[in-house]
Amino acid sequence: MAKQNVAEQCVDILVRAGVQRLYGVVGDSLNPVVDAVRRHDGIEWIHVRHEETAAFAAGAEAQITGRLAACAGSSGPGSLHLINGLYDAHRSMAPVLAIASHIPSGEIGLGYFQETHPDQLFRECSHYCELISNARQMPRLLQTAIQNAIGLSGVSVVALPGDIASQPAPDKTIEHALVTTLPSVRPGDAEIDKLVRMIDEADRVTLFCGSGTAGAHGEVMEFAERIKSPVGHALRGKEWIQYDNPFDVGMSGLLGYGAAYEATHECDLLILLGTDFPYNAFLPDDVKIAQVDVRPEHLGRRSKLDLAVWGDVRETLRCLTPRVRAKSDRRFLDKMLKKHADALEGVVKAYTRKVDKHVPIHPEYVAAVLDELAADDAVFTVDTGMCNVWAARYVSPNGRRRIIGSFSHGSMANALPQAIGAQFIDRDRQVVSVSGDGGFSMLMGDFLTLVQYDLPVKVVLFNNSSLGMVELEMLVAGLPSHGTTNVNPDFAAVARAAGAYGVRVEKPKQLAGALKDAFRHKGPALVDVVTDPNALSIPPKISAEMVTGFALSASKIVLDGGVGRMLQMARSNLRNVPRP
Repeated sequence: MAKQNVAEQCVDILVRAGVQRLYGVVGDSLNPVVDAVRRHDGIEWIHVRHEETAAFAAGAEAQITGRLAACAGSSGPGSLHLINGLYDAHRSMAPVLAIASHIPSGEIGLGYFQETHPDQLFRECSHYCELISNARQMPRLLQTAIQNAIGLSGVSVVALPGDIASQPAPDKTIEHALVTTLPSVRPGDAEIDKLVRMIDEADRVTLFCGSGTAGAHGEVMEFAERIKSPVGHALRGKEWIQYDNPFDVGMSGLLGYGAAYEATHECDLLILLGTDFPYNAFLPDDVKIAQVDVRPEHLGRRSKLDLAVWGDVRETLRCLTPRVRAKSDRRFLDKMLKKHADALEGVVKAYTRKVDKHVPIHPEYVAAVLDELAADDAVFTVDTGMCNVWAARYVSPNGRRRIIGSFSHGSMANALPQAIGAQFIDRDRQVVSVSGDGGFSMLMGDFLTLVQYDLPVKVVLFNNSSLGMVELEMLVAGLPSHGTTNVNPDFAAVARAAGAYGVRVEKPKQLAGALKDAFRHKGPALVDVVTDPNALSIPPKISAEMVTGFALSASKIVLDGGVGRMLQMARSNLRNVPRP
């Protein structure tokens, strides 16, 4: 039996850690690793057109499966292209391992062709980033990188010189059992006791939930029922907490809607559950706040805390709910539910007049029809910008759908690459890339990846020929929009030329049929929908404070544009509110 080289040993360890795909672009220093993947039955090389796509795809795969995913780039420029997608994965707490292949080890530090220092460049977007400087070091270093990525829920980067990857693997190297699942983290008894006292003493409690409530929907609902609490959420908490929620008061933040803002400010105890909501200006500074988070570094970094509780949300609530005194007074909850329904009624009225006849097409109408026609277990990947607005307002979570976006890093061009990673997991599951024309065109080359692998991703393109969110930010700041206009091709024709299904929609009556046809198509498809660039309404009064894009006063901008099926849910919840 031929002796393994370091690259083959590296691939063996990745497979043992559960990695099924390695996304990247081939290149000289990376060739030994790619060749080792080619000859291994347990892993597949996914050839994308841009390394940024590789990192975004790996990050999406990790977010959906909860397992380690991996990407790779060749020395210098190749691995540098990974960095934006790795930042996104790291800030999304997605376990991703990146292999940054390197120049020959003997040339490091001598200004060699394509020389960079990946062990330094990736430190800010990783938990672990190290250079393999000799063959004997590789197994333990790679295993440590894997356990950092999984255990700390983020990115690890291993820099591997191509000459070391080709060397024979040393005998008797140490390989140990790998950590591949996360533990449950229960808070200490003292913190539980303090939180029980705070809840029992409070008359009005509000829960504000983030992505840390994943897997804890039932526990949050039971807890809210026991203490008669309204439940708001951040954008990353939407998919986990909004559905089947009789306590829902909407979302806070720039894209917020409903009564979440009021509920968090009019309570006398706010409990933050698994959220690292970044906009501290939307949080109150005159109520008591307790925060529960499995990541201790998140505790208190957005607001002053009266109590910090280190634990995952599910285990914390399992300890907490039986111990708090059940509340019977629903007045605060019912008041917030009514405010929420009234607020949704108001924004819906702005876009109910002839919306199905308006040309150019209202993007709200596109989002509403898409939400209705998409599968109940669809994965939506959402571009940053106005597509975030439409996803926040119109995509209806149900416990089976997933909504993935660059919600913490805020990168353009994330939706198509993330859809690639999502679709490779399950070719039979519907994956919809909700793309803006700006984001799509930025990494449009990887539409060819869909064609090459016959991935049945459906790209729904909101084509308003502008960078809409940037234009809005300029207008709010009192600046004339400049540099925000895109001169676009017929994207449907581009899709057809690439070998995919493509259709262009310019009239509302064409939309439903076009989406149905695209969803029925077995391969990749693109629906190019020409939408109204002036669809956003700007409020009549803009204060000076609104110029800082995500400041508190920007909540007054609330992008009036309907809320899809959320109004129906809010009306349903109001049935439980006693009438005077």
